[in-house]
Amino acid sequence: MTHDPLHVPQTESAAIGNPQTILARAAQRATTKGLDYFGEVTPAEAWALHQAGAATLIDVRTQPEWAYVGHIDAVPLVPWRAYGAEQPNPDFLAQVGQHAPTDKPVMFLCRSGVRSQSAASVATAAGYGRAINILEGFEGDLDDRKQRGSKGGWRAAGLPWVQS
Repeated sequence: MTHDPLHVPQTESAAIGNPQTILARAAQRATTKGLDYFGEVTPAEAWALHQAGAATLIDVRTQPEWAYVGHIDAVPLVPWRAYGAEQPNPDFLAQVGQHAPTDKPVMFLCRSGVRSQSAASVATAAGYGRAINILEGFEGDLDDRKQRGSKGGWRAAGLPWVQS
């Protein structure tokens, strides 16, 4: 059987659930953790929502991370912070608004799930009622060798991505 990297296999998709189930689970995670944004999803849940058209996915990493580490094809890049910058992108919300309406779920992806939390919080404060952090990010946590990419995250989950 050939694996199509652009689709979650039916058995995996069924285990993840439909968009309403995923969004309910995301909201429950936020309630349990006392978060100030709508919710959190796993990378596989984010892909399922994205594929279903149930949420907008936005990459908030820096341009160098996006270009050299890899990215999800056709997903917009709206950097939370420019490479080397100490302050968040002053145009962040305006740029997010070019891709996502405030009344639709919007998911944020970063390297490890930290900057995307900040993005979800700021988006919520700006009126995005269903701002979502993608847990583990694109590269996941550091492994025993202090490297990313094999312990959690989008890539380790085997989800589709490309590299420039």
